[in-house]
Amino acid sequence: RYVEDCRRILLELEEAEELAAGGSVRPRGRLTVTAPVMFGELFLIPRIAQYLDTHPDVEVNALLVDRVVNMLEEGIDVAVRIGSLPEGDHPALQVGQIRPVVCAAPAFLDRVGRPRHPDELRDAPIVMSSASNLLSHWQFIGADGPFGFMPRPRFTVSSNQAAIGAARLGWGYTRVLSYQVAEAVARGEIELVLEAFEPPALPVHIIHQGGRQVSAKVRTFVDHCAASFRADPALRAAGAPPAA
Repeated sequence: RYVEDCRRILLELEEAEELAAGGSVRPRGRLTVTAPVMFGELFLIPRIAQYLDTHPDVEVNALLVDRVVNMLEEGIDVAVRIGSLPEGDHPALQVGQIRPVVCAAPAFLDRVGRPRHPDELRDAPIVMSSASNLLSHWQFIGADGPFGFMPRPRFTVSSNQAAIGAARLGWGYTRVLSYQVAEAVARGEIELVLEAFEPPALPVHIIHQGGRQVSAKVRTFVDHCAASFRADPALRAAGAPPAA
């Protein structure tokens, strides 16, 4: 960790000297980024590949984990966060919105009928992922305000992808985040239900280590990802315009 800090400090010094001399600063050095596992696989990794193609002097280490990483302690330069951010955190840029959604296979819904109210799910077959605390308590918004329940699934898996796979096979309902099933919904493999009862959308932010001088690699990578994420309809709440 000491060696990495020294490298970062020396790189910042080189960039400061280049700026002082009136030159342009090229992105270079090692960049460490983090994101939730499935978000990283679907959205971050393709953007990293594009970025590396245009910035040959940058190396990227991607840490994909379903936990909140301490950026300072683990040497993270850039992070993707889903949900509200704590007060006084690192510099943040909102790049999208996503929703917790309930979904199932169309063939399953044709067989059992489409639910008209969340209460109909209490005794229904449910497959649930234990990977995210955002999905363990099923919350909804009704005419009288918010309500919800803790599902008691017969089928529990350790990843969101596995839960989606079981739902796609017609086993039952699952609850995931909208971006995780956007492609399956578009292909007709998964159908969203109870959309009228969905809770408010969750913000998606890119955050980075702050300071008076942001390195060229961090600045260019954040700009690259922000523009791409904001243009992606899978990271936009229903009816919402692209993020500003």
